[in-house]
Amino acid sequence: MATAAPTTRDTEGSVLHALRNPTRLRTEVLAGLVVALALIPEAISFSIIAGVDPRVGLFASFTMAVTIAIVGGRRAMISAATGAIALVIAPVVADHGLDYLIATVILAGVLQVVLSVLGVAKLMRFIPRSVMVGFVNALAILIFMAQIPHLLGVPWLVYPMVALGLLIMVFLPKLTTVVPAPLVAIVALTAATIVFALNVPDVGDEGELPSSLPSLLIPNVPLNLDTLQIIAPYALAMALVGLLESLMTAKLVDDITDTHSDKTREGWGQGIANVVTGFFGGMGGCAMIGQTMINVKVSGARTRISTFLAGIFLLILVVGLGDVVALIPMAALVAVMIMVSVGTMDWHSIAPKTLRRMPIAETTVMAVTVAVTVFTHNLAYGVIAGVLTAMVAFAHRVAHFTEVTKVHEADTDHDGDIDTRVYKVRGELFFASSNDLVYQFDYTGDPHNVVIDMSDAHIWDASTVATLDAITTKYAAKGKNAEIIGLNPASEQRHERLSGHLTGAH
Repeated sequence: MATAAPTTRDTEGSVLHALRNPTRLRTEVLAGLVVALALIPEAISFSIIAGVDPRVGLFASFTMAVTIAIVGGRRAMISAATGAIALVIAPVVADHGLDYLIATVILAGVLQVVLSVLGVAKLMRFIPRSVMVGFVNALAILIFMAQIPHLLGVPWLVYPMVALGLLIMVFLPKLTTVVPAPLVAIVALTAATIVFALNVPDVGDEGELPSSLPSLLIPNVPLNLDTLQIIAPYALAMALVGLLESLMTAKLVDDITDTHSDKTREGWGQGIANVVTGFFGGMGGCAMIGQTMINVKVSGARTRISTFLAGIFLLILVVGLGDVVALIPMAALVAVMIMVSVGTMDWHSIAPKTLRRMPIAETTVMAVTVAVTVFTHNLAYGVIAGVLTAMVAFAHRVAHFTEVTKVHEADTDHDGDIDTRVYKVRGELFFASSNDLVYQFDYTGDPHNVVIDMSDAHIWDASTVATLDAITTKYAAKGKNAEIIGLNPASEQRHERLSGHLTGAH
């Protein structure tokens, strides 16, 4: 069997192509360095949220990035310790300690592998575009909101430094793209801080950086059902949140790069990465959309090299060059993340012209996704709320496409009276549209014989079959005969299987 030749974009995304292309390789290396610098303060912050030592978050970011670069299904996507995972696992640490946290991370990884093999990634097809847009916009807002604490109660010098960093990232790409603008901004502001001895908050103020390499760690927990009862609920929540955020991020990168990724491989890859991270004492993680945007959209990375090097650079920076990294002003990293926020927001989706053109239901779905995400600070909750809203809106819209009309041509008896009434039912019949169907017939005024023609309708569920049973029962109670005709094969099969078996009455 002939195989399709790889596309140009597929070739550009391969590691071998990057190694043979000095320009691409430079882009990947510098992108990995920028991401590593941006990961440090966030990993420390997420460690604090989870209630663990900063080393637990930093080592998790290292092992997640390196492992997912090898086994993941979406090239150039960054996985590391995240805020969503930190929120899920924080109660485990508070109530049971670090060993139970590590056991939870390992079990969550195993569950992610199992769920991915069972095909959970295929559920991504049920996430509508409005939810994706809301997801992206909520992410942009959360990224910006995360920078606000670094801009309050700080020396006044922080504000011009952030402004200078933003100016560098806006205007430098117009002159050259040889070096990523975020890296230039970080280096320039760090140099200015050191040369002029500026007293501004730096990375060192966020927490102590590790001085040794991560080592293999087996959690010291009893291997019994009691332990499983403790960690299983948190592990399942972590697995689901991690898969949802990772698959959503992968889909977003697919759209940005106009390439396709293997979502099933990405899912079990996340599981393997979490298992590895757990055995090295990390807090686990998932795809980081903010850092992924830095890598893909800002720095232009397209291969696994940037993801792998982000993890390697992170370890080198915090272990080998910790004293230097600690001097990086937070203003530089805040500026980078503000640019990421601005670049991530889908401004077209909130333009007045777009909002006027879009159906109210679509705008509502987007707004619900954004509101729930921003309120809970959890992208998974926002996506779930958005999908549920979209389902309700879709059911409401489709329900109005059903209609019942009387067909006036009818048989007469020997006295010339109308003997048969024919009704024509059109539309998709399911729980939302069929509930009112029972009120569309004239049970008292109709003649002895009633024909319900459903050749232009389709039965989708048991609710519709129950409604049709109710209609025929009402006619029978009046001493009249109701016949259903014209069912397509699928509808007829469903009707025959369920009709008369949906109530306890016989």
